[in-house]
Amino acid sequence: MPLLSVKDLRVHFAVRSGVMLRQTAAVRAVDGVSFDIGPGETLGLVGESGCGKSTLGKAIVRLLKPTSGSIHFESKDISRASQGSLRPLRRDFQMIFQDPAESLDPRMSVRSIIEEPFVIHGLGNRAERLRWVSGLLDRVGLPASSAERYSFEFSGGQRQRIGIARALALKPKLIVCDEPVSALDVSVQSQILNLLVELQRDFGLSYLFIAHDLSVVKHVSDRVAVMYLGKIVELATADAIYQDPRHLYTQALLSAIPSHDPRVKREKILLEGDVPSPIDPPPGSAFGHRMSHPRYDETVGADLSLKEIAPAHWVAADPCCVSASDWQKLRPVKAS
Repeated sequence: MPLLSVKDLRVHFAVRSGVMLRQTAAVRAVDGVSFDIGPGETLGLVGESGCGKSTLGKAIVRLLKPTSGSIHFESKDISRASQGSLRPLRRDFQMIFQDPAESLDPRMSVRSIIEEPFVIHGLGNRAERLRWVSGLLDRVGLPASSAERYSFEFSGGQRQRIGIARALALKPKLIVCDEPVSALDVSVQSQILNLLVELQRDFGLSYLFIAHDLSVVKHVSDRVAVMYLGKIVELATADAIYQDPRHLYTQALLSAIPSHDPRVKREKILLEGDVPSPIDPPPGSAFGHRMSHPRYDETVGADLSLKEIAPAHWVAADPCCVSASDWQKLRPVKAS
């Protein structure tokens, strides 16, 4: 049984205009996303900036209210749960934010930041909470003396460790990591990634690991989902994504990863056109529309949902974005 199950999730934001501020359009940030995450699993979620990754992560932990669809956490539907009924469940799912400087209150000491979840949930007395804070700081590689300092006194990597300690405080089962290393120096990124892997091993955590760079999630993800303009276009094991990508957008993202070996030449796939607007997305293949693909008209009104092209390897059934041989496997069978 999956720990988290997301089905046909949509998050739309109203666009209002006029004197009466009537809704005239909607930003379709997340537009029909489905996936599962099992206990102890890491699902990497990748895509260009603006494709809806962070919105999806915030909706899963209910910082944003979904427009439609369902989010089941341990078989409980939390997509429409009230804030009051969500409070006890929040102990089991937490979030690490992209920019630790923005997500940590500079007016609060590190002790107060990490202690706050215990206070909100009424756990322990003051002496116990101080002991727990000290233990969490030690676990993420910070000295106990850090507790009485303030977040702005630390480097970016150290601030992210404070954010990780806060997320760990209530011993969650799932952590949504929203680009946790993108704001850090390259030299620090590997340290934070290694820490997250160690914590997962020690505490049996599940991660939704959001990133815009496929090279970042390569060594931490069991499976990878590729997102484009609010939809998942490919979902497979990490090995399959990196060794045998089937969707043209996935291939383009992989081609942009710099090679560590200067002798290895990788042909880059240059993407033409502009990303369509999430306010007025095309009626057919969003990626096919971007490339002005000759088969785009075939996709208007067609079912472009994910289909299994190989065992545990799912790709959008889109003639604009898969090879001719793959399309023969994916295309709908016409009734005789």
